[in-house]
Amino acid sequence: MTKTPVPAHITAKSLLPATIAGWEMYLLDQGRSPNTVKAFLSDVRLLTQFLPPDQSIGAITTDDLNRFFEWMEKGRGVACSPKTLSRRITSVKSFFRWLHQYGTLTLDPAEKVVQRSAISPLPQVLTDEEYEAVLLAADRHRREKKPDARPYTLAALLLSTGIKKSECLGIHINHIELDGNDGPYLFVRYASPANRYKERKIELDEDWVASYNEYLTQYQPVDQAFPWSPRRLEYLLEDIGEEAGLTKHLSFDMCRWTCALRDYQGGVEPDRIRQKLGVSKIQWRELFIKLKQLNGEGK
Repeated sequence: MTKTPVPAHITAKSLLPATIAGWEMYLLDQGRSPNTVKAFLSDVRLLTQFLPPDQSIGAITTDDLNRFFEWMEKGRGVACSPKTLSRRITSVKSFFRWLHQYGTLTLDPAEKVVQRSAISPLPQVLTDEEYEAVLLAADRHRREKKPDARPYTLAALLLSTGIKKSECLGIHINHIELDGNDGPYLFVRYASPANRYKERKIELDEDWVASYNEYLTQYQPVDQAFPWSPRRLEYLLEDIGEEAGLTKHLSFDMCRWTCALRDYQGGVEPDRIRQKLGVSKIQWRELFIKLKQLNGEGK
């Protein structure tokens, strides 16, 4: 049975509380994570503190919303950072876009509200020389008297797939398919149903597969592919970075951003990079701005 995008009882004459409750149902139906839904609702419910309780959603104007955000920034008496303000504008825009898109409102009062970006500092990435140095340093451990494929298996995986720390820790041996019809791949999976939309397949390099097979022989993991604590793996990356002569700390986040940048520089379509990273279209907006800045585009 198809679910109605906007509950039938919600009209332009409806009040905010009932309309927000309908939006909550819609967000949950879309498979949004509980934390995302909670943040969206918290942001939009602040409107009920500012607007008259008897003001219908159809009577809310762009002027009302601009005054609301000015109050949020200067008159509410509660600190509101640029990043928080930017997120709240995004939430309110999403709320009214939903009402307009499905015909409840003829005009979208939030459409002309100016979005204020609060982009956090650019992440650090590896240069081409540093990238090669990291892989060489990690690979040397495979050639020692007591061979150790773990450093290369970890570093090369992160730099080629761009997976997050939590995703790396969540890899089970059966998530890695070495004999797929289209070549080897990693299946990034999530235990929580709320995160199923992040699940994805990522192609693996044949060179990495050789190292991974060595790693399996040496460590014989039973279930979890990397059965160590997050801190232990962080230390392992830092050690590789020091051996490679880096002046920066090699981290999961640095590997993720380096992977994304190299893909972008290699001509991979931006939406394919987004899908590979497992991020939503809303999250991708800020990430893509940063990616272009890392590539020397724009300011």
